[in-house]
Amino acid sequence: MGKVRTLAIKRLARKLVEEHRDLFTENFEANKKVISSIVSYRSKKLRNQLAGYVTNLIRLYSKKQKILEENTGVST
Repeated sequence: MGKVRTLAIKRLARKLVEEHRDLFTENFEANKKVISSIVSYRSKKLRNQLAGYVTNLIRLYSKKQKILEENTGVST
């Protein structure tokens, strides 16, 4: 079985990426620190889940952008 992320985690992570895209990287530890400074939750588990999903989203976006650049030959 795979790891399950709730819809609330996914929604909040997408919102954070939309609002603060330039702060996040593909590094989980760095994203964890950024989320700690942005969001005021006390739960370590919630912070780690958000950081993990944000890291995953950033990696997906960078892969998607790389594929688009290769196919079109234009960097955006």
